[in-house]
Amino acid sequence: MSGKTLTVLAVGDIILGKPDAESYFTLAAPVLRSADVVVGQLEIPFTKRVINPYYLEIPTEIPAIPGCDPSNMSAFPFAGFNVLTLAGNHIWDAGVPGIEDSIDGLRKYDIAFVGAGMNIDEARNHVVIERDGTRFGFLDYNCVGPKLTWATPDKPGCAYVHIITHYELDHPTPGSNLAMVYTFAEPVSLGAMVEDINKLRPLCDILVVAFHKGVGFKPVEIAWYEKQISYAAIDAGADLILGHHAHILKGIEQYKGKIIFHGLGNFVVAMPPVHEEPVTWAFQQWEERMKDIFHGLNEPDTGYTDYPWQAETAQTIIAKCEVDGGQISRASYLPCLINKQGQPEMLKNDERGQRVFDYMDRITREAGLNARYEWEGDEVVVHSE
Repeated sequence: MSGKTLTVLAVGDIILGKPDAESYFTLAAPVLRSADVVVGQLEIPFTKRVINPYYLEIPTEIPAIPGCDPSNMSAFPFAGFNVLTLAGNHIWDAGVPGIEDSIDGLRKYDIAFVGAGMNIDEARNHVVIERDGTRFGFLDYNCVGPKLTWATPDKPGCAYVHIITHYELDHPTPGSNLAMVYTFAEPVSLGAMVEDINKLRPLCDILVVAFHKGVGFKPVEIAWYEKQISYAAIDAGADLILGHHAHILKGIEQYKGKIIFHGLGNFVVAMPPVHEEPVTWAFQQWEERMKDIFHGLNEPDTGYTDYPWQAETAQTIIAKCEVDGGQISRASYLPCLINKQGQPEMLKNDERGQRVFDYMDRITREAGLNARYEWEGDEVVVHSE
């Protein structure tokens, strides 16, 4: 193990559904390429094969996003990615071909992947990469469903932790919206995750667990299960937790000296805006539900023509960890803003960067999380309360 300080950078959801995918990383690529390990979440699979949607059996109220063009995967090596996490609620959107072609493409570009495979054993398998004698191990789990995405012994899909939702009415008004919502991990799948971590722990120095988790588009809310699974992973031996799925930033927490990035938000979401999707009855119903649940969608006149969600979600971060002697010695984040061309733009310690700082500080405190932030140059260092 060398005496060199190593750098790990991690970003949230990535969708490469438009041509010239490399251009979306133009502003962030120099920073990403400077790191020793770069991790991102592959949100939508890649394939050009035509899929019968009835075969997929995806619920009609959740529109499936067609597979992205595999040629767009060249953007991953262009931007400097070394590891991509695949477990997520959209991994089955293009069925078996989407999983097969995504895995084949990543292998073509020599990019490690974790979280999905042609069966459950492959999906639960870890990956280890080495930099200057330091070994980095990765695992990845989908915690938001749907069950169709889950791998089985004879079906491709993703690794998962099954989350159960329970509604308890603590007010004498049946049918009201006053019920308490309790979420928790089903013990068998949680135990499988712990078993995976135990197997990986002796094989690496830095153990990273990624979760596709969280309540979408609500920056403050952290569901009960999110802490449960994050704490369980750390208790089993994880050094760092990376969260994605909610398409909006979430707060940061420290537990037993380990950092939990509860939600990294979007990074590159190169897809047609929601208002340009084919209009069907099912889609209209889904869009109305989105407006009610997620505080509304961007209107076309916002200028974010390549960005289908509210402008608040354009604020994002790059998680950063420095590693010395096989241990994480410093955690921070780099504030970013997705511009109107859909490109993550690096921010500095100025008025624009301060807005992201203030946003992260507010949502962290309002969620009752214990991380506190401090500028050091143009990055924000994470401390515990």
